[in-house]
Order: sequence, then structure tokens, then C-alpha cells
Amino acid sequence: MTEQGDRWTAEQVLALAPDDASRKAGGRLGGAGPWSQTGGSASGSVWGWCKGSGSTPYRTVVDLTGPAYKCSCPSRKFPCKHALGLLLLWAAEGLGEPAEAPDWASQWLAERAAKAARPAAGAAKPVDEEAARRRAERRATRVGAGVTELEQRLADLLRGGLAGQEQTGYAGWEETAARMVDAQAPGLAARVRELGTIPSCGPGWPARMLEEAALLHLLDRAWLGVSALPEPLAATVRSRVGIPGASGEGEAVRDHWLVLSQYDSVSADGRLTTRRIWLRGLGSGRPALVLDFGPPGRPPGRPPGLALPVGLVLEAEARFRPGSAGLRADLGERFAAATPCARAPAGVSTEAALEAYGAALREDPWLDSWPVVLGPVVPVPGELGWQLADAEGTSALPVALTGARSRSGLWQLAALSGGGPVTVFGECGHRGFTPLTAWQPETAEPVALV
Repeated sequence: MTEQGDRWTAEQVLALAPDDASRKAGGRLGGAGPWSQTGGSASGSVWGWCKGSGSTPYRTVVDLTGPAYKCSCPSRKFPCKHALGLLLLWAAEGLGEPAEAPDWASQWLAERAAKAARPAAGAAKPVDEEAARRRAERRATRVGAGVTELEQRLADLLRGGLAGQEQTGYAGWEETAARMVDAQAPGLAARVRELGTIPSCGPGWPARMLEEAALLHLLDRAWLGVSALPEPLAATVRSRVGIPGASGEGEAVRDHWLVLSQYDSVSADGRLTTRRIWLRGLGSGRPALVLDFGPPGRPPGRPPGLALPVGLVLEAEARFRPGSAGLRADLGERFAAATPCARAPAGVSTEAALEAYGAALREDPWLDSWPVVLGPVVPVPGELGWQLADAEGTSALPVALTGARSRSGLWQLAALSGGGPVTVFGECGHRGFTPLTAWQPETAEPVALV
């Protein structure tokens, strides 16, 4: 088990809950009453028996290095309420001195270790490079045909004008998106669907639609000339079209990664839930974006999915995929159980945040935002909305509100600040700054705003 001072907070445990019902049910099991045979190992696992409605208690074990969960209960949620309750008990009271896991727990832990080792063993399998090249050529031909068709659709849009788009409706854009899926260009399909929803987004939609149409046209032209682009930009174009590089191709960086934010969003068409986890390397200073996907209404990823509570630090290898301004990464081997960070991350000025976003746009013109830690800044209300102003009062960034949750987070941030400076992590983009996590001065305890 991790050291006593490295236990998670209750907030970090509850951030793992797949829904509000699990959060409440897990909270009721966070005391010692229903638990027996509890313990933890020095390698980072905890276990216990939880009394249920039947005569046989549920056997629950959690691998803190994942985290990953195993429980004998019939629940299909990950983590289940028993795993949450066990973690809450560990977070509040600890589980005694480190010990050897019982057989029923050690068997599952050993299976996890063996499974983690298998992909590395399978990586040496020979690859039929000629067959892979032919598949890539066939896909490129299909994408090219789809791009040409999409260019014609955009030309028709501009020729007919934007004014009639509110009456035309979304169906035509969904048909175009389906054509992009047929062309094996899912990235284009997603952008087309977003474009089709803009006329229903309220005042100012014509300007936003023209902006998005221009970016889509730029991506089309880039794909048609991708062979002449420098490789880093060509990799970005392929990624944006929907042909990302393989997860094993990019640079591998081993570091202590601080979890800055985790939140889920649903696509414009309601078909896909995306989990975004923002990390920062404490040694390298490099930001990383880990993505996980799933259907709406369910935690992203196959069970148990990927969940990393905000404020934890994990020593792991992150492999960065080519393109996308060097942000997209896949987490590889983890070398220790995650532990709470001892201090808040260092922040930069609002001017430096804009400079960082501008530099990233040179690598990826389609980048919506760039991860930035601001600080110290003060939330300030104004006639045109809220701003985050440097504590010295020299410059400020407008706060971008993207929904009811972000508005709630804004009021939470204002209350946390109380008119004083705070450190804020968020996404800095062309519409402003979206706050995701905040820290009060002289504390390492993060407050998630989404």
C-alpha cells in the first residue's frame, strides 16, 4: 500500500464514480461498518470483504496503479459502489500495515500483470509492410474522393448563401457526414456534423458557420496536397482527417504525470462520449491529452475504462502520437501507484497563455485550444462576461462558457477566489479560456470545475 501521507482524498475517489447514483451509494459504504478482511499491499493494491444483502460478502480488490477494480458483486458499473466504498475507507482511515494479498485478490492482480506484459511480447510480430502500404493507398484514394465531394458541398453552401441554413435543417449535413464515413474519413465526418449544428446555436451563428466552413475547406485543401507538406504538418492533417498514427509510432516519455483535469463530453450528434484527461509532466513540463471513448450514458472505454482523479501524480510512460501539436498521448507502463501531488502547478500570465496557443496553431491550424495553467489570476465580472485577469491587472482573458456545467464551474471558481488570486488550469482557445481546475494559494488541493 502507498504510504500513509500518499492516500487519496475523498474527492479524488468520488471522481472515479461512473454516475451520481454510484457516488452516493459508494459514500454510504465508506465507513468501517460493512467491511472485514481489509488490507493493502506495498505494491499498491487494497482489498476487503463487504457485507451485502446475502449471506456471502462481496470480495473487492482495487489495483491503485491503474486504477482498476474487481468485485464479486453483480453490478456492471466500473467502479462499483463497493470499490468506491473500499477506496473511501482507505482514504479516510488507511488499512493498516502493508501485507500480502489473499489468494482471491492476488490471483486477479497476477492476471492483470500478465495481461499488461502480453502486448510488449506481441510487438515483435512481423508486419507485412507491402500489404499495409496497399491498404493505406486504398484508404487514401477513398478519402481523396470524399474530400472532393465535400469541397463541392461547401462550394454549394457558399454559392447559395448561409441565410437559408436555419430552414434547411440538419438532415443534409448528416447525409454528407455519412458519405465521409463511407470514405473512411471519420475526422471529416465529425467536423461536418458540428458544422450542421451551428445554425441552431443562437445569435451569431452565421459568422461561426463561416469560420468552421473555412477551416474545413483548409483541411480539404491540405489533404489534397498532403504529399508536399512537411512531415509534422502532414501527420497533423492525417490525424484531423481521421487517420491517426499508430499508438506505438511516436516519442515515448517517462515522467511523473500530474492529472490536471478529467471530463466527459458528448458529440454534437449524441452518438459518442469522449473522456479527456489532461496531464502535465512534472519533469519535462510537457502537456499530454489522453482520450477514451464510449457510447452516451456509459463510462468511456471498455470496462473498467480509463479514470484518473484530478490532483494525482503517476509515474508512467506516455507515448505521443504524431500530429495534433504533440498533445495526443497513450499511457503505457505505470511504475508505481498514483499519489497526490504535494503542490499546485506553477502558472503563467494570460499573455504567455496566448503566445503558447499561437505557437501551437502554427503546428496545427485546426487546434481548438491549448492547455494552460494560469496564475495568479483573479476572476472578474464585466459587461461582456467574466474574465480572468492577471493579479497585477496588466491583461486578461475572457472566460468561454460552453454549457450549464461550465457556468456552474464559473460560480464555483468565483466563490473559491473570493476576489483574491487563484491558480487555474484550463483550455485557452479562440473563443476564450475555459476553466477546468483551480487551486487556492498555498494549497495543493485541486478543485474540479467540470
